[in-house]
Amino acid sequence: MVTSAGAYGITGFGGYIPRLRMERSAIAAAHKWMAPGLRSLGKGRRAFCGWDEDSVTMAVEAARDALAVDKAAVIDRLSFASTTMPFADLQNAAIIAGALGLRQDIGTLDIGQSQRAGTSALMAAFRDASGPALVVASDRPRGKPASTQEISFGAGAAAFTLGTDGVLATLEGSASSTALFVDHFRSADGKYDYYWEERWIRDEGYMKIVPGAVKAALADAGVSADAVKHFILPTPFKGVASALARKLGLAAAAEAGTLEEDGGYCGSAHGLLMLARVLESASVGDVVLLVGFGQGCDVLVLRVTDAITGFKPRRGVSGALADGQSHADYLRMLSYDDGIDLEWGMRSEKVIKTAFTEQFRSSGQLGHFMAGKCAKCGTIQFPQLPYCANPQCNCAQAQFEQVSLTEEPAKVLTYTADWLSYHPAPPLYVGFVQFANGARVLMEMVDVDAKGVETGMPLRAVFRVKDVDKARGYPRYFWKMTPIQAQG
Repeated sequence: MVTSAGAYGITGFGGYIPRLRMERSAIAAAHKWMAPGLRSLGKGRRAFCGWDEDSVTMAVEAARDALAVDKAAVIDRLSFASTTMPFADLQNAAIIAGALGLRQDIGTLDIGQSQRAGTSALMAAFRDASGPALVVASDRPRGKPASTQEISFGAGAAAFTLGTDGVLATLEGSASSTALFVDHFRSADGKYDYYWEERWIRDEGYMKIVPGAVKAALADAGVSADAVKHFILPTPFKGVASALARKLGLAAAAEAGTLEEDGGYCGSAHGLLMLARVLESASVGDVVLLVGFGQGCDVLVLRVTDAITGFKPRRGVSGALADGQSHADYLRMLSYDDGIDLEWGMRSEKVIKTAFTEQFRSSGQLGHFMAGKCAKCGTIQFPQLPYCANPQCNCAQAQFEQVSLTEEPAKVLTYTADWLSYHPAPPLYVGFVQFANGARVLMEMVDVDAKGVETGMPLRAVFRVKDVDKARGYPRYFWKMTPIQAQG
């Protein structure tokens, strides 16, 4: 029996894939006048971010999936890996920590600039092993319209907790190599990646750089190639993982699923998404070989322990994949990704400038959606006023108990679909949300399909972009509500 006694390793995992899915056939149809060859790639659906989603919001949702509510307080370190962070000079991990309600005395770190940023972050956490850690990788790689990248890319995030309590998988061995092999790049001010020829990337990159690092990692772990049960190699190119498996002497059945059919390639987050999916069904003793490729190679050899039977993410990658909402209006995806400049009318010209002073003073309430519960009468209110909202009480705010609404069951109390106000995803659904603990808050509802919402519909809170100051490029974040399950 493979046990986790006394080991440091993965203690939890989770994932997130945006609910919105674009039919690839719709993308191919939109470009058939100039790129008819895309038709061969028009199978399945690709995930795409809503206008109010980015790598930070996806990271928060993935972490919530992995992190038990009562475990947030024990996290000592948070590492965030991405190549599509919303901020170049403002720590993105700090936003994630605030949304998750983590302690203020933790260490936070952003890791990027490579497709292997996710595996590098996970490897660094293993090697540090100084306390409970949270590693999150999140990406939304963009493809230029009519490119193979646009039709094959997706979006998503994966999260892992590490520590010594209930270890699900241990690190048996690892290896890294560095090589300035430029398979693709994106300049500091660029929007889209520039790719070199696929055959060159496959033959001179993957096939020559990966094998040496894999053999070194297997030797470090004392594991033979035929013992590998799950082989994870994230790549946007078909056939590469199979070719490498043959070259390395791995069983063909070990190749892990790519999440292509209903998701798409998620950049630096893809390897960890595949790992989270594998762990959902892994058995005790399974050996997992995880490879990250990009200007070299990271390889981790993991072994699943008996504790795997006692953990399940809240939804997991499988649950996120199943919670899809199909779309065939290609221009919607293009608009959400700032790929087209639409005429939204004068109401869209409102100037939005964030007062950083007020944002900081309210960060305790806004970040983790903290309501105040009156110690005298029990009334729960958000936002928190200087005194209790109950006119019969008027207890001072200093006596409020802090209560987060992020995980509180909720349902639609009232709603309206507003087509008049400017909203990047019309109509704007807004209404009062009734929380099970008695709180009642006027909130925005997102990812609503053509069937709309109805009174009494169950909702859950999601972390999203509230609005964007386009003049200064500053997004504000807050919580919104979404139907528990996609309706179509």
